[in-house]
Amino acid sequence: MRIILVTGSGGAGRTTVAAATALAEARAGRRVLLVSEDVEPLPAQDGLRVLRPRPAGDFRREFLALQARSSTALDLLGAVPFEDAELTELPGSRQFALLRALRDAAEGDHELAVVDLPPLAEALALLALPEQLRRYLRRLLPPERQAARALRPMLAQLAGVPMPAQWLYETTRRWETELAAVQAVVDAPTTSVRLVLEPGPAAVRALRTARLGLALQRLPLDSVVANRLLPAGSEDPWFAALTTQQHRHLAELRTASGAAAVVGVIDEVPHLGRDPRGPEDLVLLAPARRPAAVPDPVPAWSVEDRREEDGVLVWHIGLPGAVKEDLSLVRRGDELLLTVGAFRRNVPLPAALRRCAVTGAGLVEGDLRVRFTPDPGLWPRTP
Repeated sequence: MRIILVTGSGGAGRTTVAAATALAEARAGRRVLLVSEDVEPLPAQDGLRVLRPRPAGDFRREFLALQARSSTALDLLGAVPFEDAELTELPGSRQFALLRALRDAAEGDHELAVVDLPPLAEALALLALPEQLRRYLRRLLPPERQAARALRPMLAQLAGVPMPAQWLYETTRRWETELAAVQAVVDAPTTSVRLVLEPGPAAVRALRTARLGLALQRLPLDSVVANRLLPAGSEDPWFAALTTQQHRHLAELRTASGAAAVVGVIDEVPHLGRDPRGPEDLVLLAPARRPAAVPDPVPAWSVEDRREEDGVLVWHIGLPGAVKEDLSLVRRGDELLLTVGAFRRNVPLPAALRRCAVTGAGLVEGDLRVRFTPDPGLWPRTP
């Protein structure tokens, strides 16, 4: 099953493009799921189903379930439990509702899922969230420590050692399972991102930001949609000047996209001169490019063996559009903490590099080359 994650600059029309894509694919005979919190009601269409994330409902359900599992401790403290009607969602509920919807999008018998994500910066943070949260859970409650819960009653009697309550381990395990399922969807080879931009002064900058953020998360960008393009040939001087300016920005987008080998062609979607009115207008706004069966994979971060020539191993990390001034990396245990501008990721080291020390790095045309020198105490000796 193909999953297309639609994001873009704020106000560029990503929700409209997502709905138009889903509707056009359903009319072409495919079974399609559209995931969107903001889409306007769509008419009944064979093959099309709409899933709307419900942040408030998800929050209340999760909070009440946690409260029920903690009822014994709350009773001992004399706490008065909350009721469903008095709960109001907290900040962050929307992100978790979207993650659950993304997990649900991978289920069912549909052939294509189109997911309407938030604006670009928020979407990139959202897609990185499952991996980050799983890392935090492993650090705070490592799996090997959870095995000690069977000894909790005996330890409490013999030495008074405080052990976390059973519900804490159960909750951690459940969260780990759910986050792993979401991350599997994000990392699937059939998942890709579609970027919606309105050609203007900020469009190229948004494309570069998307390129860099997606490269760090190793997510493929399958296409760029240039939305709300004005028609050329107007005799009105003011309108003609506006159109000329927009098409100049479109040419800059094509240059930036092609030079970076991100997408070969930009999908152009016309401006209707009004807000879309119903399904027939939406079909007119569907990008011409049909979703491919499988997107082109992101180039692997390869390890080059240069021990004979230079005595080092070189890890090639593709970061198109990165600049040296915005890069930093720190080795911590078996991970590389990589910061690129506003983005950060803890990247596990390949097995061979864990026995080496970082001895340098350089950036060459979007290729970050990190040099590792083998540790004589850990590296196998050659006869």
